[in-house]
Amino acid sequence: MAEPPRSCDCFVSLPPGSKEDYVIFGKNSDRPRDEVQEVVYYPASSHAPGSTLECTYVSIPQAEHTHAVVLSRPAWLWGAEMGANEHGVCIGNEAVWTKEPVNPEEALLGMDLVRLGLERGESAWAALNVITGLLEQYGQGGGCRETAEPFSYHNTFLLVDRLEAWVLETAGKLWAAQKVTEGVKNISNQLTIGTEISAEHPDLRGAAQAQGWWSGEGDFSFTSAFSPDNPPARMEMAKQRYMGGTALLQQHDGSVTAEVMMSILRDKASGICMDSEGFRTTGSMVSILPRNPEVPCVHFLTATPDPSRSVFKPFIFTESMRTVSMVMSPQYGPDDPVRTQPRFQRQVDRKHELYKAHQTALTSPDAGVSLQETMRFLESQCLEEIEAMLKGEIQGQELGDLFFDCVDAEIKFYQ
Repeated sequence: MAEPPRSCDCFVSLPPGSKEDYVIFGKNSDRPRDEVQEVVYYPASSHAPGSTLECTYVSIPQAEHTHAVVLSRPAWLWGAEMGANEHGVCIGNEAVWTKEPVNPEEALLGMDLVRLGLERGESAWAALNVITGLLEQYGQGGGCRETAEPFSYHNTFLLVDRLEAWVLETAGKLWAAQKVTEGVKNISNQLTIGTEISAEHPDLRGAAQAQGWWSGEGDFSFTSAFSPDNPPARMEMAKQRYMGGTALLQQHDGSVTAEVMMSILRDKASGICMDSEGFRTTGSMVSILPRNPEVPCVHFLTATPDPSRSVFKPFIFTESMRTVSMVMSPQYGPDDPVRTQPRFQRQVDRKHELYKAHQTALTSPDAGVSLQETMRFLESQCLEEIEAMLKGEIQGQELGDLFFDCVDAEIKFYQ
């Protein structure tokens, strides 16, 4: 079995778990420590019937319409680790291994499915149906990091909108989903859905019974049936991180805010904020999804590693969006080593402007103090504006440049 990543965690708080009448989403993306994560925006688009879409490894038919999305993604691939769309849908994924074998052939990555769900789903449930439909048709597989060394896994997803959340867990093309309508919930690198199944693949129970993983009698537990019999040690360690995340959420149950979610993502004692051996938290995201559809959603993204030493910068979908090239990585077109065959035969520099400024600041003699002060100052300024917007004191469309302004201010602070 492939060695699993050290960490990845997704969180959600729904009223009454949240302090206000908001749904709060959060994720830490934990990836190879030198991997660059960029933040990119794509506007809503219409596509000609019969168009083809090139994902990371495979091509599929394009939808006639795609929603506007903001994505935090490893710069070498097409999909995303996490993101949001213009309709207030947020999705994050996690790596898991199950009794079903990992497909060694190239197919859709779980990260491709995150982006496809956001581009095609107007709600969490709609996005779940997009993902499961494509999963059943094309499968999941292919290399999940920028190296020729085999490294693949199955995926779980947390899909959230203004009203509800869905946990989607997969094993090959099979899947189970659990609906969450209130309170707090988190997922890590393990299966968590037991008998509380709200939706499932039509062949799920039959496949489990045929393999001898379920007797066909009594309650059916997805976790019991599909969790590997002898998981590697680091998968067992994920249970400790999952329990730590659950404890932090329960500690704040009834008072969860964006600031609380950021503090959870910055928690090192639990392992949620990862910086160990070859992996670390390379990007983080927190979203505020007001239940009131007249109030815009706010998505905070770091675009830099280690949230404990990064700034969460707010992004709001507006009619006129300003391109933020400072958090977009260089493009290499058809010569990109992910596109040439055989793949990943060379390395290219994917560092964007903010990433380079952040890394330079981290190595300065006074990095600890100066970065903490910078982070707190920038966040406090942005959060004040966001609070005023959510209270109706300023209009959301006036904040279309806020992400650009915060990124620009952060770079200037580091200089």
